[in-house]
Amino acid sequence: MSNSLLFGKFAAVLPAGGLGKRMGGTIPKQLMNLGNKPVYQYSLETFLNMDEIAEVVIAVPADWKDYFEKDIFSRLSPAFGTGYGNNLNKLRIVVGGKERWQSVQNGVNSLTSGAEYVLVHDVARPFISEKIIRDICETLVNKGSCLVAKPAIDTIKIASDGRVESTIDRNKVWLAQTPQAARIDLLKSLYARIEKEPLNFTPTDEASILEFFGEPVYIVKGESANDKLTTPEDFEIFASRANML
Repeated sequence: MSNSLLFGKFAAVLPAGGLGKRMGGTIPKQLMNLGNKPVYQYSLETFLNMDEIAEVVIAVPADWKDYFEKDIFSRLSPAFGTGYGNNLNKLRIVVGGKERWQSVQNGVNSLTSGAEYVLVHDVARPFISEKIIRDICETLVNKGSCLVAKPAIDTIKIASDGRVESTIDRNKVWLAQTPQAARIDLLKSLYARIEKEPLNFTPTDEASILEFFGEPVYIVKGESANDKLTTPEDFEIFASRANML
């Protein structure tokens, strides 16, 4: 499908509401410097700079909203030479929720651009590629709801109390990444159903909500460069990658 046919059909919601407790430190991990800029800026720049994306909403911790607003606009304002111009007009900052899925819900419910589809991407995956984003966009239009995932390469064991119970066929195992994406009206309708009848589990991603309600979810093949920054050890690896950009 021609990229020109995809322009403006998509919005992005970037949940950045977590405090990154596994990382340690005194500030949220998404604000920690990775190379010469904070973690959140990498994926935010990527989405803002794509013509396919009509609107970008970043959901941040309530106590850090003022900090994010000052940091984002000081770094990305054309007055500071980054040259984004009107692309910054696509950006909105909202307060996240208690859980990740609630941060995404806040972001989805704040969309105003008239886009048909939304891509949800964790800012803790800073090296998302434009190719994967476009693959997600095309899959959304041609098939439906989808997520980025990597095939498992290691043998997968089920264990309890430190003892192996069974082995899973790794050919059927995929490691979920983001973006995860769906029609905006579909997600809003599912959120409305959850409001009326709360879930009996805490969703860890959008696909788990779609799956629960019986919606098909297709896979777009991911890559190791799109892995999630979680631990201090990860940070060292990601910092080396950032310095190579």
